[in-house]
Amino acid sequence: MQKRTLGSTLGKSGLEVSVLGLGCMGLSFGLGPATEKSEAIKLIRAAVERGVTFFDTAEVYGPYINEEVVGEALVPFRKDVVIATKFGFEPDPKNDGKWTSTNSRPDHIKQVVEASLKRLQTDTIDLLYQHRVDPNTPIEETAGAVKDLIQAGKVKHFGLSEAGAKTIRRAHAVQPVTALQSEYSLFWREPEESVMPTLEELGIGFVPFSPLGKGFLTGKINAETKFDSTDFRAVVPRFTEENRKANQALVDVVTKFAEQKKATPAQIALAWLLAKKPWIVPIPGTTKLSRLEENLGGATVELTTEDVHSLEVASSAIKVAGERYPATHQKLIDR
Repeated sequence: MQKRTLGSTLGKSGLEVSVLGLGCMGLSFGLGPATEKSEAIKLIRAAVERGVTFFDTAEVYGPYINEEVVGEALVPFRKDVVIATKFGFEPDPKNDGKWTSTNSRPDHIKQVVEASLKRLQTDTIDLLYQHRVDPNTPIEETAGAVKDLIQAGKVKHFGLSEAGAKTIRRAHAVQPVTALQSEYSLFWREPEESVMPTLEELGIGFVPFSPLGKGFLTGKINAETKFDSTDFRAVVPRFTEENRKANQALVDVVTKFAEQKKATPAQIALAWLLAKKPWIVPIPGTTKLSRLEENLGGATVELTTEDVHSLEVASSAIKVAGERYPATHQKLIDR
């Protein structure tokens, strides 16, 4: 599989990863019942065998379980892969111990990293993201703590997730930011105006999560689809039955385009992202080997500038219905 480089700022070498990564969250958290551990490990190793070198997890996925699965799966390949994980949340005693409180204080970050290193069975974290911006901790203090961890050899690269342009600049001034991870797809194009110009200016890579619109752009979800109670999409406004019915028009556009290219809608959605910028590395997630192989096929679909333009003109004519997050999650987005 081809490689791309995330972040090459201040003359420092960037982080080389496969052109598509694997988002591992859904194997144990957020998208329905967890995959049995041995099956999850098998899927991650299948990705390695097919050329994927970039794997994304976080302490809050599970919590903790996902890091353990990723760590165990990648032990035999550790020298050849890049592991990204995240800090920034903690259980909230005022909210039944749910992981809804942000905490990016330096002492907390250092504790989280020590625990993550053990779960991941590694000596260093290749890319450490702040999961969400903490309004109670200046970003300069957070970036300084990660800088200390990098100097100590426990972390190699610093990343941010769902951070706005001003926060990115402030953090980058303290410790160069290698990558921003945020939602970006044909289903959610807001980053094109809010953060991508800043990323390009500063030489920061972009790692889109939910590049398939939380599965919607695959064409496998429709108004009749029933979500499990443990599936996050069950509470996402964009995924109400009414909004799915309205948003089907976007899927129809992508599907029609895919037919012309003899590809699947998922492959077109990923190929579009890869064609946008050479410093974009999507991390689609899946629990199925067949879907993994389908997604990886997106890296071989080449879209011309004219293809990208026509796809955007057609999709932009459709107004997407519904917010991408419920209110409790929306307030954690830094813009």
